[in-house]
Amino acid sequence: MNKFAPRSGYVCIAGRPNSGKSTLLNTLVGQKVSIVSSNPQTTRNRITGILTEERGQIVFIDTPGIHRPYYRMNRRMAHLVDQSLQEADLLLHMVDAAIAFGSGEKKAIEMVKAAGPKTFLILNKVDLIDKNHLLPQIDSYWKTGAYAEVFPISALKGTNVEQLLAAIFQYLPESEPIFDAETVTNRSERFIVSELIREQVLRRTRAEIPHSVAVVIDRFDESDRQRNQVRIAASVVVEKNSQKKIIIGRAGEGIKQIGTKARLEIEKLLGCRVYLELFVKVIENWRESERFLDQLEIEG
Repeated sequence: MNKFAPRSGYVCIAGRPNSGKSTLLNTLVGQKVSIVSSNPQTTRNRITGILTEERGQIVFIDTPGIHRPYYRMNRRMAHLVDQSLQEADLLLHMVDAAIAFGSGEKKAIEMVKAAGPKTFLILNKVDLIDKNHLLPQIDSYWKTGAYAEVFPISALKGTNVEQLLAAIFQYLPESEPIFDAETVTNRSERFIVSELIREQVLRRTRAEIPHSVAVVIDRFDESDRQRNQVRIAASVVVEKNSQKKIIIGRAGEGIKQIGTKARLEIEKLLGCRVYLELFVKVIENWRESERFLDQLEIEG
């Protein structure tokens, strides 16, 4: 075997909500391709981040957090996780190291063991725990027999991420790149823009609202892009009038702040001036609507 042959493949990042999957994806790829918030179940779609370098190409797949599905949307998300686990060449099981090993992780462990591909245990947020607690954590997970390698990391600070990356390349098959070298994600700008808007909504809301919010791009006008500007109109969709009032805020201050911060993020993405209009709409029980879920590109 030629050790200098390029290696390429699909690597699925899976784990429970809030384990740091999206943060790790962004760190590994070197730029923001997946939104991040402190709310569980932030990721609803299969987000792909692509790293290409001299060692080869890794197609990372960020999946929704493993959780109990209550709505049609969540059932789609759960199916998507199952499918992604089985299609990958390598699995990364993300665990919040600050949370003690317990029954909550058993379902995730069963899923990665049943999926087939070899799995790395990624103990994230090690910068937040006493190092004396780390070895017992590793021992508890290792005894399950689910893992080929274990990596304690901090996805946010980049601790041990380079070591993780080197090991991933070693486990991938020898293969030519799957995507062009310039490709960083297979998601469209339109999709990423909707996610950047939703990210700002999540950062301003609590309780049930984050789970009840969706964003739909109504207009994406690039006709003036040569003049360095894009015009975007989007709808922030909720399920109740009370939620609409919270998002709009007093005298419209809430939606104004969401729009301002989202616009700055979108301008970083597109590299041009952005004119952003936001509207708030109520669609009752949208999480149970097959048609609306298709519009949001939530596979399942």
